[in-house]
Amino acid sequence: MSEDLNRTCPVARALDRIGDRWSLLIVRDAFDGVRRFSDFQRGLGMSRSMLSQRLQALQDANVLTQQAAADGSRYHDYVLTPQGQALFPLVVALRQWGEGYLFDPAEPRSHLQVIADGRALAPLLPRDADGRPVAPAETEVIKPDQLG
Repeated sequence: MSEDLNRTCPVARALDRIGDRWSLLIVRDAFDGVRRFSDFQRGLGMSRSMLSQRLQALQDANVLTQQAAADGSRYHDYVLTPQGQALFPLVVALRQWGEGYLFDPAEPRSHLQVIADGRALAPLLPRDADGRPVAPAETEVIKPDQLG
């Protein structure tokens, strides 16, 4: 991919912000209710310095923010911002892809379900404005210089 296309590509920009493994796992854990530095560290097994760097980068990218701890302690919580909450479909899509291609059928794995009814989420699919599923061959990328 050319440097020019990387500069104008939303996928490349998104990966620059949140595309490394650790950042995505931090976001995943934040969706699962992890809020404290020590809980992220314990769950992910990261070094303190690496976790500090990733948490700061996610704050700089406006994906996470720090808030006073809900329990009134001297600690603070890391909370997803609205921009961070908007990553939920991405995390679900990665999960569904992993479930579909990276596990043997009988292999144990975690499951994501809807709290209200305990059912799994429907597969995420790109859809057009009318709600019809769209295949990759039915789409095209329009470069900035092609916009009229």
